Amino acid sequence: MGTLTYDRVRIQFEDRTLAHLQIVMIQKLRRGESFLLSWCNTAESGGGRSSTWISPAAPIYFEFSGGPYSINQVWLAQLTLSANSIHGLVTIGEHKSSTPPTDQATTRESGAGQSPVNPWSHS
Repeated sequence: MGTLTYDRVRIQFEDRTLAHLQIVMIQKLRRGESFLLSWCNTAESGGGRSSTWISPAAPIYFEFSGGPYSINQVWLAQLTLSANSIHGLVTIGEHKSSTPPTDQATTRESGAGQSPVNPWSHS
């Protein structure tokens, strides 16, 4: 398990997930962009979900227990799409990212005639 530390918040993720999140988050922060990061809590921590506002003004620390990890470009693209949406960066598992993002997903995220996609839906 890896740990993301931001301000006083410590979040544990599988190392492979954290490696993908690190790439997306650093891309946003290098451009000076703030964003919302959301994740599902483990059952051991009470379940539910949590979010924190990520800003370039605060230090961020990524700690891995192993690695390096190969990068799944489809998963990375979906996380990047999420980070640029109105919902912010929502952590999704790699198993949910088997199809590449499409222009339709971008259109749905931009709200062009449709309601925004809910990343928390399980459908």
